[in-house]
This record gives sequence, C-alpha cells and structure tokens, in this order.
Amino acid sequence: MQIIAQYGEIFIILACLFGFFMAWGVGANDVANAMGTSVGSKAITIKQAIIIAVIFEFLGAWLAGGEVTATIRGGIIDPNLLEANPQFLVYGMLSALLAAGIWLMVASARGWPVSTTHSIVGAIVGFAAVGLGVDAVAWDKVGQIASSWAISPLIAGTIGYMLFKSVHHLIFESADPFAAAKRYVPGYVFLVGFIVAMVTLTKGLSHVGLHLSFSESLLLSILIGVLIMGLGIVMQRRIKYTQNANDHFGYANVERVFGVLMIFTACAMAFAHGSNDVANAVGPLAAVISVVRSEGMIDSAALVPWWVLVLGGAGIVVGLVTYGRRVIATVGTGITELTPSRGFAATLAAASTVVVASGTGLPISTTHTLVGAVLGVGLARGMAALNLRVIGTIVVSWLITLPAGAGLAIVFFFMFKGMFG
Repeated sequence: MQIIAQYGEIFIILACLFGFFMAWGVGANDVANAMGTSVGSKAITIKQAIIIAVIFEFLGAWLAGGEVTATIRGGIIDPNLLEANPQFLVYGMLSALLAAGIWLMVASARGWPVSTTHSIVGAIVGFAAVGLGVDAVAWDKVGQIASSWAISPLIAGTIGYMLFKSVHHLIFESADPFAAAKRYVPGYVFLVGFIVAMVTLTKGLSHVGLHLSFSESLLLSILIGVLIMGLGIVMQRRIKYTQNANDHFGYANVERVFGVLMIFTACAMAFAHGSNDVANAVGPLAAVISVVRSEGMIDSAALVPWWVLVLGGAGIVVGLVTYGRRVIATVGTGITELTPSRGFAATLAAASTVVVASGTGLPISTTHTLVGAVLGVGLARGMAALNLRVIGTIVVSWLITLPAGAGLAIVFFFMFKGMFG
C-alpha cells in the first residue's frame, strides 16, 4: 500500500507510456490483418487502407473496446491472491505491456504477422505464474481464451468458405454475372452494416452512456444496414460494363462491383479489429490506474476511463501510419491470390467472428481469425490455391509469440520489483 501511495504517479505515467507503445505495436503489426485482404485484392490502395484504418480502428477502440478490456484487465489473474501485495499487479501489468510491445516491434520489423492477443496474454500469464505463483493465474479463463484461438479460425474459415460458395453460386455461375452482381451485392453490403451495428449497439456502448434494449438495437441495426446498403447502391451505379475480348464472361466487371463492397468490409474489419485488440494495450493500463487510484484496492470490475480507450486508439493509429506497410504486404499477397470477391468473403467472415467475440468479451486473435478466413476462401478453390510455405512461416511465428512474451515479462517483472521494492 505504501509503495503505491509513494510511487502512484510514476506508475500511471509509466503505464500510459508502455500502453501507448503496446498500442503502437498493435497498429504496426495487427492492423495488417484488417487491411491486408483489401490491399492484396487491389480493391483499395495502401494509402486508402491507412485512411480507412485510422478512422474505423479509432472508432472501434473507443465505442466498442470496453468489453474485452475487462477480460484482459481482471479475468486472467485471480485478484484475491494479490490483496496483500497489490504493487505486484502494477509491476506485472507494466512488465506485460513492455514485453509485448518489444516483441511486436521485433515481429513488425521482420514482416511477421503475429498475434497481439497471444503476446499480451502470454506476458500476463508468464509474470503471474513465475512472479506470483501458479495459483495466481485463473487457468480456467486462460483455457477459455486459448480454446478461442483454435475455435475462431475454424468459425471464420467456415463462414468464409460458405460466403465464397454463395458468391460463386449466385453470381459467377449465373447466365449474366455482372447483372447478378448488381442484384446481390447490395444484400451483402446490408449484411456488413447490420452485423457490425448489431454487436456494437448490444454490447459495446454502455461506457459512453448509451443503454439500448435488444429490440431497439435490432431496429437501429436494420436501419443502419439499410442506409449503408443505399450508399452501396449509389456507388455501384457508377460502375459501367466494359467489354474486354479476353474476358468473355465479364468476370472483371463483377470484380469491380466487389471492389465497391470491399471498401465497406475494410471499414467493418478495421472497426472490429479496433474493438477487440485495443484491449491488449489498454487492459493492463486500466488495471494499473484502478489499483493506484483506489490506493491498493484490486477491483476487476472497475470501469475503464474513456481517455484510456482514446489513448489506445491513438497508439494503434500512429503504429499503422509509421510502420504498418511491411506486414500489410505479407498478409495481402502471401497466403493465397486474392481478388475483390475472395477478399470480401474472407474479410466479412473475419469481421463477423471478431465483432461477436468482442461483444461476448472474449479476446480472440485477429491474426488467427483472418488467416482462418483466408484459408477457408482458398480451400473453396482447392488446396493448390494456398501457399503452404507462407502459411508454415506464419504458424511458426505464432508458436514463438507466447514464450517470447512470457519470457520478457518475467525479466521485466523482477526488474521493477528490484527498482521499487
């Protein structure tokens, strides 16, 4: 208690700096997962991707980032075992932020798309198990999070597979693919708007003072979906059919229609990513602020201050703008050849999985989810469509992430413990 009273302001300043550094790492590495498919399918340029991500990552972090933040902040460590030494929680969360931030910086420099969720959860489990004792870790919660890392790619892959099959059946196999695209794509645009709006309104907005019933959220989500669909129809009407001697079926024109749709799915994925992965940066920061302000009381249900979500959102944006290009290139072109129609199926599948997980408070890996979705779309075209060497490299980088985060966090935990006593 005395240590927290004595060094409280220093702890909060360090937590803000390390939290911003961790959020920078999320922006530099993980935002590629949100934007890679859009850039890889040539639906949007890298410059457009950065503009979309800056706006929608920030909005996702601020409007819908609170639920998952609660899990990262108070769900992984048993708070009752820390009541005698609350400063250990502060040291541990500072260590976790610094460890995960450094690992993400290394991975981004190498162009590896690693999981920021793996990084921070591994770091928290590492310092807790070694620094506090194995009993301090809520292993049932860790097991639940770990199972989501396996389940989320399966769900996203299945949705991606079905979406791409539906696109193939309804549009590419029809007598006039271009006319079919113009007929069915507005429905897919509605789906994008509805899914993101529904999860945000039902789960994400309580911390900004908006409490809606389920039926109110449903009606508002349908209205938002219809408005976005209307915007899509207006944009779609500008696309004129162009004749090409090498493109007998007019598939290039269909892909141009899907290029419009990819703008919407890129916005949805950026929003979904911001809502889920801001927690990786601001969850530990919020825990430090809560312990310092309550003078040592550990309350896993404390509210996240609004400015903490803003700090996390700003860090993500800065990371993307300064360092995000490299990993975008890896994800966008490495796993499988993407066209706008394939990219749409993968991105919407991943966004749907991520926003639902954010709504339920489960911190899943966006990296795993998107790679699962892209694999699902690739499998819909056959195994030959996948680049297994790149997939292997990505999986190896995932396996290194957990021990790297845990090892660095253990070192920093004992360093802080030695510095502050």
